[in-house]
Amino acid sequence: MGSCPELTPSTAVGNQKEAKANMSAEKIRESVIAGTWYPADRALLKEELGRYLDRVRPSDLEGELTGLVVPHAGYIYSGSVAAWSYKLLLKSRFDRVLILAPSHQESFAGASIYNLGGYRTPLGIVPLDLELIDELYKNTAIIHYVPQADSREHSLEIQLPFLQIVLDSFSLTPVIMGTQRYDFCLKLAEAIAQACSNKRVLIIASSDLSHYYPYEKAMLLDGVCLERLNCFDPQGLAAEVENQRTQACGAGPLITLMLAAKKLGADRCKVLNYANSGDVTGDRSGVVGYVAAAIYRSAKNEESPKL
Repeated sequence: MGSCPELTPSTAVGNQKEAKANMSAEKIRESVIAGTWYPADRALLKEELGRYLDRVRPSDLEGELTGLVVPHAGYIYSGSVAAWSYKLLLKSRFDRVLILAPSHQESFAGASIYNLGGYRTPLGIVPLDLELIDELYKNTAIIHYVPQADSREHSLEIQLPFLQIVLDSFSLTPVIMGTQRYDFCLKLAEAIAQACSNKRVLIIASSDLSHYYPYEKAMLLDGVCLERLNCFDPQGLAAEVENQRTQACGAGPLITLMLAAKKLGADRCKVLNYANSGDVTGDRSGVVGYVAAAIYRSAKNEESPKL
């Protein structure tokens, strides 16, 4: 489950306050895609995100949201799909967000978490969730800081402006996966579930689907992934990817999210929207697939007696 090239366009509240107070001493991670993947101008960026969100029909989950699946191409390609996931956050508020994103630019083992300072976008600085990051760092065999991991990476940063619009204020745990094998996903999911237990954390998987197949072939490949998501079947998705019946450049984040969410009590996954770049550009000769999905604990599950 490796990375793919992309289409490139021309502690909660207390910890947030502490992080902001110490921001001058931190090393802020500056944007590497503002002005290309999304507008560098604050007003234009807010306007573009607002258009995407306004076009989305609200979705009712009938349960408690645990995680989201979102694409990570430039906004002109995938923003209208991503908005289907992010629209849910106008009703389900979170102060803490953990993002699982694949590494496209660098090859490294394990998962890297940037812990030096917040992330800057044209909408401001997103502070780190230092408490949760410290919890995850206890799993030193699989989680560490790789300086080059996100120095040029887009798959995590592309999610931040959307989150800044719909949540306004939140703290971030940025996890970039260099390894996406199923056995590693199991270990990382266990670490995340342990760290997030008894905390209200939104977990996001950043992933696009198949890359550069003709439109109809892409629909078939992506349909397999959508089915496994709707069935909330991480093992099945891993097998389909391994046997090349479907593709996702963020297969590791997708699988890890589902595994961790199951451990945290979620029991449903709902695909909210699907499209590909051909739907935007009209060029169907070689397209990239995008999906928005929500993972949640159903109301029926919430009402079940605890044994």
